[in-house]
Amino acid sequence: MKTKHIAAPQNLSGSKLFGLMPNNEEIYSFELANKNGMKVQIINYGATVTSLQIPLSNGKLTDVVLGFDTLESYLESYALPTPPYFGTTVGRYAGRINKASFTLNDKIFELPDNNNGTTLHGGNFGFGRKVWEVTNTTSGKDSAITFSLLSEDSDENFPGELQVYLTYTLTEENELKLEYKATTTDDTIINLTNHSYFNLNGADSSVLDQELYIESVQIVETNDHNIPTGQLITLEDHEFDFRTPKRCPFPIDTSFVVHSETDVIAKLISSKNNLQMSVYTDQPIVHVYIGGNCFNQLKGKDNVAYHSSSGICFETQNFPDAPNHKHFPNSVLRKGEEYRQRTVYRFENLN
Repeated sequence: MKTKHIAAPQNLSGSKLFGLMPNNEEIYSFELANKNGMKVQIINYGATVTSLQIPLSNGKLTDVVLGFDTLESYLESYALPTPPYFGTTVGRYAGRINKASFTLNDKIFELPDNNNGTTLHGGNFGFGRKVWEVTNTTSGKDSAITFSLLSEDSDENFPGELQVYLTYTLTEENELKLEYKATTTDDTIINLTNHSYFNLNGADSSVLDQELYIESVQIVETNDHNIPTGQLITLEDHEFDFRTPKRCPFPIDTSFVVHSETDVIAKLISSKNNLQMSVYTDQPIVHVYIGGNCFNQLKGKDNVAYHSSSGICFETQNFPDAPNHKHFPNSVLRKGEEYRQRTVYRFENLN
């Protein structure tokens, strides 16, 4: 696979060298900021969100996502007992694919088994472990940066050469917008998401004292290995009914069915920092996962020891294992078609 060296765009203030890959390829960090003081930092390794600083009502900034201070730690995190995928772009297929295989156009594709007999988050070297290009930047109001990745045919054994674009926009309304586009040279499957772990009180605490709201009446039923059975579970009188906000649960690693492109589908609420994050998406599920454990082998930003409830993920995406369930939403991207995905994380102070 060919790798290109990226030049830091001159018109994007705050771009700086973040580290070197094992082959000495340069990885840069890019910063977007708005007039309210909100800042996001993203590296082109995995198009990964490394920092998201939100202004609080008391005037202070708090970083609400987990991550590492160095590229080396991001690289080393994939050797942890459970890789955390902090802030990465997950692909080609987010979530699990049962038995590490799927059938498309009457052909069986065998994928890498990297999680108890399944393919998780795109295999051994998914999109979060690849070096992305920066193709466009916009400064000023609603500043934005676009990353691109060319995933070659048979990358992790997925068919088709896939061209992916991901644009991050930081709006003046304190929103971080993610917009994905992809095309393929051959029919393939696709399911992209962002794997940021949020903690509105800062990463040196637990999310379990924050409240969770999810506008959902169904979850995807799974077996003991967290593989979808093909059935849905209604949330009436269920412990995971979060239509009335309540404390974040533990453990949770669950796909909630959602149905709105315009209304909020999930919220995380901190009474300590008077801060609320609202999630919007055009995707059919939000997969909610609480974790972040680095097993005392790696330290997070500012030398914080992350634990199993350090952060909560809102992975907006298609159903896990959809290629193996015909009645699940379509996960096939045909040659000549375009994949699109849109997710917004909005932050606001509560009075």
